[in-house]
Amino acid sequence: MKLENFPEDIQPYLIPDLTSDEGGRLIYRCLECGLEYGIEKLLYTCPECGQVLLIYDANFDRLKKISGELWHRIFDYRKMLKISALKGIYLYHEFIGPIIPLDSIVYLGEGHTPVVEANSFLQKKAGIRFYFKNDGQNPSASFKDRGMASAFSYIQFIVSKGYISSDVLAICASTGDTSASAALYASYLKPHVKSAVLLPHKKVTPQQLSQPLGSGASVFEIPGVFDDCMKVVEALSEKYNVALLNSKNAWRILGQESYSYEIAQDFEYDMSDKVVILPIGNAGNITAVMSGFLKFYETGIINTLPKIIGVQSKHANPVYKYYLEPDAGKREFVPVTVRSSVAQAAMIGNPVSMPRVIHLVDIYNSMSDKQKVFFVEVSEQDIMDWELLANRNGHIACTHGGESLAALVSAYEQGIIEKNDVAIVDSTAHALKFSGFQKMYFENSFPEEFEISPNPDLINSPVFIRPKDLEKVPAPGKPLTGEDFKQFVERTSEEIANALDLKKV
Repeated sequence: MKLENFPEDIQPYLIPDLTSDEGGRLIYRCLECGLEYGIEKLLYTCPECGQVLLIYDANFDRLKKISGELWHRIFDYRKMLKISALKGIYLYHEFIGPIIPLDSIVYLGEGHTPVVEANSFLQKKAGIRFYFKNDGQNPSASFKDRGMASAFSYIQFIVSKGYISSDVLAICASTGDTSASAALYASYLKPHVKSAVLLPHKKVTPQQLSQPLGSGASVFEIPGVFDDCMKVVEALSEKYNVALLNSKNAWRILGQESYSYEIAQDFEYDMSDKVVILPIGNAGNITAVMSGFLKFYETGIINTLPKIIGVQSKHANPVYKYYLEPDAGKREFVPVTVRSSVAQAAMIGNPVSMPRVIHLVDIYNSMSDKQKVFFVEVSEQDIMDWELLANRNGHIACTHGGESLAALVSAYEQGIIEKNDVAIVDSTAHALKFSGFQKMYFENSFPEEFEISPNPDLINSPVFIRPKDLEKVPAPGKPLTGEDFKQFVERTSEEIANALDLKKV
């Protein structure tokens, strides 16, 4: 829809104005010492104390001058524009990257993933009305694309300004999804941007490994787990001129805030009785979701902060353990040694964004005047069982989607979620990325350390049909013809009908 066809009163707001003196002014702010830094160069930690950073808009109050109702109209009408830069996460430009010009925005189709209501059977089984938000329908098939769109748009912006060299090496540690996303977005900006990824050896699914290889990234596998890869990448970013693309990069957090903005918009900005459930992993996503809802709440776009539930497997649960202590003054964060998990991307024992989580949980609960952020742990068995049950009922949930659904059930049983709440369950990636775990479940071949015993009711496997009374059957390059083919079709269809207990018409 062309700009002149929109209502006149909304036209001035639809295309962000970066020339105004009242525009955004983004800064890095240290969560430990409070020092602030300009965004003219890439920073990941505070140069003074080494703590992680968050990006703040020093002119954020300007957004409060627009009423919540007007913001609703801006975002709803903006969805009808045909401008590529504003189709993805930057639909919410004023909240995500108000300094990024439209011609620097990288858009590969990320964002605005569908919210799909569970069918009646699955909702009855879970005990509550809920939706899956299928972030596996992003370009690289995971939620990571939200943060990468933001990070690479920022890189393109500072390159255009001459703040950094036009020859950039983007690097990340990954359990699979981050590397796939970083490599995809870097490949779009070739030849100026190249990418390298570090993966824990044999701890990434074949499907995930194929993605950065296919995008042309330099892929390095090292011994250990994700936490070990992260330490190596951090050492590289401290000593060499590289762009770190893990969620330690605060621009990633900004992009992932779009998840909460989309949920608000999808539910007509009514967050009363809503619950958002998501895996924790490296804790960047739960950081972003809290931050996003807080921004919408402060500007009156939403009138209530939804409940947020972070979930971890019992095999990788440092955040859950931290919040087991009810007295905030006695809490002490202790990294854990992770064990094998089907929620492979969340198999992180020392989340980089833990300081951000602690900081934002306090703010979120304080602004709600009661506890609104909760943490739940679930078993590996429940993760797989709920993932398979969801996908038997019309979804494309990954193991992390199963983890979120298992948390929904557990939180409901604990009374954290109430009967009249409506839940939005995060499926962070596409089911096909983790199909190997489904295969292991169906074949009952999980190694003992996973602690998973398949439920026979959930096992499925192909049935080979080859009528024994037929001498001739077709083969590649050797088709049947005439009476032989007629007999093959008739006898095969009969055996399939018997197997399915079909009745003749």
